[in-house]
Amino acid sequence: MAREVRRAFRYRFYPTDQQVAELSRTFGCVRLVYNRALEERTRAWHREQRHVSYAETSAMLTAWKRTVDLAFLGEVSSVPLQQALRHLQTAFTNYFAKRASYPRFKSGKKSRASAEYTRSAFRWRDGRLTLAKMAEPLDIVWSRPLPEGAVPSTVTVSRDGAGRWFVSLLCEDAIGRLAPVNRAVGVDAGISSLVTLSTGEKVSNPRHERRDRERLARAQKDLARKAKGSKNRAKARRRLARIHARITDRRRDFLHKLTSRLVRENQVVVIEDLNVAGMVRNHSLARAISDAAWRELRTMLEYKADWYGRELVVIDRWFPSSKMCSHCRTVTETMPLNVREWRCRCGVVHDRDVNAARNVMAAGLAVSACGADVGPERRKPGGQTAMKQETRPARVGIPRVQADGGGQRSLSRISASGGAGFTCAGSG
Repeated sequence: MAREVRRAFRYRFYPTDQQVAELSRTFGCVRLVYNRALEERTRAWHREQRHVSYAETSAMLTAWKRTVDLAFLGEVSSVPLQQALRHLQTAFTNYFAKRASYPRFKSGKKSRASAEYTRSAFRWRDGRLTLAKMAEPLDIVWSRPLPEGAVPSTVTVSRDGAGRWFVSLLCEDAIGRLAPVNRAVGVDAGISSLVTLSTGEKVSNPRHERRDRERLARAQKDLARKAKGSKNRAKARRRLARIHARITDRRRDFLHKLTSRLVRENQVVVIEDLNVAGMVRNHSLARAISDAAWRELRTMLEYKADWYGRELVVIDRWFPSSKMCSHCRTVTETMPLNVREWRCRCGVVHDRDVNAARNVMAAGLAVSACGADVGPERRKPGGQTAMKQETRPARVGIPRVQADGGGQRSLSRISASGGAGFTCAGSG
């Protein structure tokens, strides 16, 4: 059964000189309107303790266009300016809902240069896209086709730090669910191996940033030697940005291929809830962790599993997957990072990463079978979390093993697959 989703298709395009001038002017106006509206809303709150709505900022924009100093705002399409105000409204909504920090001003040097056009501000005809205030369609490189019969509802034009131009088309797309498979996999993220699977397979870490580190160092050194404000400094900055863009593109491409394969081959994918923001505070590992992009890996798994009818289970970050024997479930008191292979008291020799992946899979299947939430912070009122049933402090977060009967649900499929024999404590 196909599922209807709103999906963005991103393409590169090559604008003419007139289009570059128009889009650059639009980017500047969008940034100016956003910053002015944010300033007015902040001033109203500090001086009058009053919230300013989107309708009020829209009226302010109309008034600004009538002034001498800001009359140039009327020379660009009004739709991207209105969209900037809507984005600001969304930012304040997220802030008051405690989902985000207070909105910040957009910098001309650091902020993403972009403009959003709705249906009233572009023309889509025979696969050719023409934006408002432009006489010619954009020269888009169609690296992949749009869904058959798709008509963009929103168009976002952007320019990255390397000077490349991109257009993103938001369309309705029907994504077919994958056929169910009787397979599950546990994923343990790492640095030497990007991921280790419960099957024993290790996917090596490409280390894209490290492979280009010498080029980055030379480009950064050249940039530091150029005089500020000079044309040579601008050229050196673009050369550095192109290297960063190359690293980012290669990393994203690798993660897309890896996550698509995991979702396609497995019905259930189990991962750990890693505290990446806390890990990067370790200055010895921050660069390697950032290069691994664990957060982006999880994000891709989340939306792809949702699209294709798979299940993604995220277990508690405090689950001792590395310190627990997947054979007898004995938890070792300490397990330094330099220990990559260890012997349990039961006599089984473990590869640290493979053992962790197997424990992750077994615990995740227990969570899935019990119908529990993927993390303790998302537990429903009165609900039961399978990952918080162990009472001993040394094993906080490990599902409890109980005998069958008495209304308990066992997970015999986990033991059969070679993982730890977890069972849930929920009633049947």
